[in-house]
Amino acid sequence: MKRFNWISLAIVALALPSAAFADEWPASFLARVEAMALIETLNAELLSNPSATVTLERWCGAHRLAAEPKISAHLLRGEDQQIAPEDRRRLAVAADEPVRYRRMQLFCGDKLLSEADNWYVPGRLTPEMNRLLDQTDTPFGRAVKDLDFQRQTLKATALWRPLPEGWELEAAQQDGTASLPVPDHLLEHRAILYTKARVPFSIVVETYSRHMFDFPLDAAK
Repeated sequence: MKRFNWISLAIVALALPSAAFADEWPASFLARVEAMALIETLNAELLSNPSATVTLERWCGAHRLAAEPKISAHLLRGEDQQIAPEDRRRLAVAADEPVRYRRMQLFCGDKLLSEADNWYVPGRLTPEMNRLLDQTDTPFGRAVKDLDFQRQTLKATALWRPLPEGWELEAAQQDGTASLPVPDHLLEHRAILYTKARVPFSIVVETYSRHMFDFPLDAAK
């Protein structure tokens, strides 16, 4: 079977003359192809970079999501979730060793791009890193950047597929005047972070929102 060429389809889709934001994405076949290509592109960029914050900042700038393409973080204080037993095993920590939980929201301007649930071993971080994580809204990746950390993705899940089952048979009948509903969440990544010495220190679950698509279709041209 011939391999599906997303790059070619993305180039075709970018020729669309219309402009739309995430809440008014057109339902035409070409717009669906562009949406699918964007999800694949976003997924590939996230998988290729150990820091999701860096990837989001680049995406923010390339797609003009805000006047200043800078990621800001908001720490949701007072929330707690126990780490799952299998994740404790992945981190190779004893049952009585402390594991902290942190939940963050990352914004580009006023657009919420992602939410991250993070479990980490404070005993494997420096005192300054722990201070930043405990007392400030610093994104996790920035707080621990001096570890020169590596990321291993455990699971990457697409939460939305703009092209429905059997799309190749129905493309001609798609209504280009209707709006395509974009769900609140597009992608979910689960990953484990390692120090340069390959010591695991964190489990992170990141969910990427519909506002990743909150730009005119011609913004990337």
